[in-house]
Amino acid sequence: MRKNHGGLALALLALAGCADTSGIPDNQPVQMHARLESFESCGALESYLEDAAVLDMRATMERSKPSYWKSRGGWFGGTPEMGDAAGDPVPTTGSPGGGGTGSPAPDDYTGTNNQVDGVDEADFVKNDGTRIFVLSGQKLYVHRSWPAESLQAVSSLKLEGVPRQMFLRGDRVLVFSEVYPPSPGASGGTGCTPMGPCDGHGQAYGYGSAFTKVTTVDVSDLAAPHVTGELYLAGGYHDARLTGGSARLVLRDSFRWPEGMRWWPDYSQDLWNDQTRLEKELDKLMEQNERLIRASALTDWMPEGRYKRPDGTVEAVGYDCRDFHKTNAPTRPGFVTVASLDLDAQVMQAPSRTTLVTEPGEVYATASALYLATPHWWWWPEAGQADYTYVHKLDLSQPHRATYVASATVEGTLLNSFSMDEHEGVLRVATTLTRRVAEPGNDWGRLELSNRLSTYRQEDGQLKLLGQSEELAPGERIYSARFLGDKGYVVTFKQMDPLFTFDLSDPAHPRKVGELKVPGFSSYIHPLDENHLLTVGVHVAENGDWRTRALKLSLFDVTDPAHPREAFTQLVGTAYGWSESLYEHKAFNFFPAKGLVALPFSDWTQQYSGDYWGGFVSELRVFRVDPAAGFTSVGALSMKDVYQTVNYNQWSYTYSPSVRRSVMADDYVYAITDAGVRVAHVSQLSQPLATSRFDPIVYP
Repeated sequence: MRKNHGGLALALLALAGCADTSGIPDNQPVQMHARLESFESCGALESYLEDAAVLDMRATMERSKPSYWKSRGGWFGGTPEMGDAAGDPVPTTGSPGGGGTGSPAPDDYTGTNNQVDGVDEADFVKNDGTRIFVLSGQKLYVHRSWPAESLQAVSSLKLEGVPRQMFLRGDRVLVFSEVYPPSPGASGGTGCTPMGPCDGHGQAYGYGSAFTKVTTVDVSDLAAPHVTGELYLAGGYHDARLTGGSARLVLRDSFRWPEGMRWWPDYSQDLWNDQTRLEKELDKLMEQNERLIRASALTDWMPEGRYKRPDGTVEAVGYDCRDFHKTNAPTRPGFVTVASLDLDAQVMQAPSRTTLVTEPGEVYATASALYLATPHWWWWPEAGQADYTYVHKLDLSQPHRATYVASATVEGTLLNSFSMDEHEGVLRVATTLTRRVAEPGNDWGRLELSNRLSTYRQEDGQLKLLGQSEELAPGERIYSARFLGDKGYVVTFKQMDPLFTFDLSDPAHPRKVGELKVPGFSSYIHPLDENHLLTVGVHVAENGDWRTRALKLSLFDVTDPAHPREAFTQLVGTAYGWSESLYEHKAFNFFPAKGLVALPFSDWTQQYSGDYWGGFVSELRVFRVDPAAGFTSVGALSMKDVYQTVNYNQWSYTYSPSVRRSVMADDYVYAITDAGVRVAHVSQLSQPLATSRFDPIVYP
């Protein structure tokens, strides 16, 4: 007898016996007491996955029917845009060691701009003061970076797949890459290629879905980096954290639909014109798809991994079905896996894994806990809805295992990881509240926005609500947030940029104490010291004139939280300027030892006149920051002449990449793009000391 699975079973029953013509399952209410429950057997896990897949498949295909759109006042007709005639699936889907020359290391240097002190975040650039490692294309570039004038790419190592990010610990680099196995039979009829592991029957794992490859590289000899371990795990790369020798790799995966599933019948104009027959054909496909789904094995949904040792031997990496967890809340189908890796082990070991059968979302981690956020899933929008987020807490007190402990139901949606923070056992969350209000002639309702800060404490398997602030800034969304000790800061935006300050000293009563409105918005908040905030954002005139838009650095004085003030500002570039630091905090680089901030910056300074790159600006802007004096421009380290070439089959393209990252060490500044690394003394940024240039990127 098939086991019921709470809200999933109710949705399946609603879909099977739905009285209206759409056949779409009813929206399920928000689960106010969210929790996760582990599976007691592999049979229970497989049954749950099949039910979830059938529900998602049928609901998706029901929304393709003409009757669905007509019942909601939509239009259906004309020539459809679809895949090839075979009806290929269109699945739904839900950032100091040795090995140097012996030269003295710098007295101080900058590393990755991490959200939480002591918790390293993976990135495509890592350094330890004397060495800089960069991922570009399919290569790991190994630099000797100290002394600065001796900057040199000593070697490079080609990696499999698409390298995303990495960690550096001592003389080991741990690289996370995504590999995409081809369809079965794509390589000599076996499907077994270096791009993905295979089973004993020549069937490529994970047809059409990504694997994450973890490559361990020994960099003790900079001139000869070599691979010491290769691990393949099902799922695409999502995020990673490192505390001590414990790395937490977060993987994401949509459902791996069975081969042969079809989402649309073979196209013909006659069928398209006969919408009654079209709907019957869709019904037939749904029945065929369900049979394929029910016939799938557990390893089709979640393939095993593989570990390849340096001697070439390969062993399977399985999983324990009891480490999978289902939620009692309505969320999109998918997998989120936290794999715990021991970076200090002499030989790479199979990781322990904790998997949530749900849609991936934002990740926030401290040294002792990791939080995963996933949104409530509404099948379709309608008046009366409010968006909610389910936050699940994993305990990291065991160095190489993540254990589920509690969940919270939070009204609203999170912007990014900075929307969450844990302090003295209390989780603080900043959310934008989105509610659909009834409006005549609009079945979906009118969106109304506001914002709020809430606090939670773990108790009896729940993250229980402690307190909430008043609702803030109606009609606006959160653009940035930062929690610092018992203080909190939130920026919202519509036309003006209100900076809200919060007193969080009493977690049960989070209280807004101040507000400041300035034009534009800040998208990242960085603590300069206890009483000052350094932010990067965009200046927007009060009248909305985009021609006055510019990148903006701001220095806020929050000595008196009740009366915050924008003490200094620095506009950068023209209305066409932009910086990766606007949406990626790891691109922002503040060097406290020298009072310097480095900002990757791109711009166009002249009208197009045949030379596309002639007016392009790719540089690292450096400013001195002082709480009493504000911003002083130090200069710019240009990279516009460091070109990159991409080759793909017969196609080739050469361009000037934007600066993406930077490193500062003593009085030297390094600018990093996808094409190379350049260094200059901070007093002479226009006169580079050395440049390394990367090889052309070649894709097979």
